[in-house]
Amino acid sequence: MGKNMAVRRLDLGYFIRPASETGGPQPRVEPALAYLVQHDQGLILFDTGIGDADPETEAHYRPRRRALQDALAASGVTLDDISMVVNCHLHFDHCGGNPLLGGKPILVQDVELATARRGDYTVDELIDFPGATYEEVTGEAEVRPGVWIVPTPGHTEGHQSLVLRQDDGTVVLAGQAHDFASHFASEQLARQATLHGAEQPLPPYRHWLDRLADFDPRRVLFAHDCSVWEPPDST
Repeated sequence: MGKNMAVRRLDLGYFIRPASETGGPQPRVEPALAYLVQHDQGLILFDTGIGDADPETEAHYRPRRRALQDALAASGVTLDDISMVVNCHLHFDHCGGNPLLGGKPILVQDVELATARRGDYTVDELIDFPGATYEEVTGEAEVRPGVWIVPTPGHTEGHQSLVLRQDDGTVVLAGQAHDFASHFASEQLARQATLHGAEQPLPPYRHWLDRLADFDPRRVLFAHDCSVWEPPDST
């Protein structure tokens, strides 16, 4: 049975990735995007913004934050209205608003939470805080009717994406599975070339693209890129 789930992108600020991490001569400004999903069983929040970090990290990334409450208010929503949180992973620029949502279930991959709790990974205060309520997921799971968590490791071992199966097609909230829509598109083309039997050498692609293809996505949205991927034959 299909679903109609409105998806709203939330602008939660930006950070400045230094040239040492961009692979080029210049720093790069990257947005911090979260997504609000209206589901029949309640509002789902995918990622929660940039958390406060130590002075060294602050100086390194120079973040500019937009309060989660303000971003939600622009959509006519309050923190109390959120029924469930899904984090693609637990780096500080994706789970920064989690402590504002104590008592709400936070869905993460079990390996991601274990890695975060080992330390030297993220901001510890953003992981275990008063009211922190984790629902650990192992692999793939349908967490609401038409809402699937799909592991998309690479950026971190426990990275996951959210797949929304709707009446008019599937939307994937890919988080940081790829930094840019163009990178996702490039790997999709590499997959197509491989499936079509193109002669090697060909660039590799991440194995989980095969699983995402099963859902036949019509749109893929990202955490650090405002661009949206759509299949080339979409109209």
